[in-house]
Amino acid sequence: MVAIVDGGSTKCDWVILDDFKKVFMKTETIGFNPNNIAAELIVPEIEKNLNLVAVKNSITKVFFYGSGCGIPKNCAIIERELKRFFAKSEVIAKEDLTAAAYAAYRGKPTIVCILGTGSNSCFFDGQNIKIKLPSLGFLIGDEGSGSAIGKQLVRNFFMQRLPEDLHQQFEETYHLTIDEALKNMYHTARPNAYLANFNRFVVERREHPYLQNMVLEEMLNFLDYHVLPYEESKEAEINFIGSIAYYYEKILRSAATKLNLNVGHIVQKPIESLVDYHIQYIL
Repeated sequence: MVAIVDGGSTKCDWVILDDFKKVFMKTETIGFNPNNIAAELIVPEIEKNLNLVAVKNSITKVFFYGSGCGIPKNCAIIERELKRFFAKSEVIAKEDLTAAAYAAYRGKPTIVCILGTGSNSCFFDGQNIKIKLPSLGFLIGDEGSGSAIGKQLVRNFFMQRLPEDLHQQFEETYHLTIDEALKNMYHTARPNAYLANFNRFVVERREHPYLQNMVLEEMLNFLDYHVLPYEESKEAEINFIGSIAYYYEKILRSAATKLNLNVGHIVQKPIESLVDYHIQYIL
């Protein structure tokens, strides 16, 4: 059996293929971004998933594509920890941009963007991935991401910048105190995922002019930092992967239009296309 994993910062989508390359099982765990979770917590989290426990000795190969795996050190952490759980398997860890490129490819060169809990971009010509810019994480990067939008919302709430109606709705929804917010942002294992969770509030009210402008600003920031630096951006189609791109598609396309950029496909969850790519080109 083969495991294919699309690993975001918030959650991982797992697909297990049987020996005939047919889908045997689909399941989820929390995200395993090595920048945001201690290595020793990875195996205990996987062990909470009884479906994976049941098949772990039948898995011979694991393809893991994850947030935070853009540097060799983090890939090594993931490979080591997954190998501890899937003891009989070969584990290959690569960055999430590789998975996004595979999932977004439609037969012609494209700029591929991730807009989920975090954000990133690359250029993929069908064979080679060009990464022009680093991913700096949620503290000083991740423009346009779920964590960035969540950060804006929480900051504007506490600094009393939200319109009165939104301020009241936020207060009634979360009853959030400054002590609780600071604790979750600075003293928990996955602060980026914590901030990204506030997107539910924004998504449910994304027609509100204030929130539209807030999200538009973040999308323009993302395109400015992560797309325009590619010389191919003025001609190539730009495809997006991730829930933030999916839920804010209308605003994202509006931002791209302002910059004369051509947005193509927007895929919420890349796992299905990723599995198809493996079946066709890798396995």
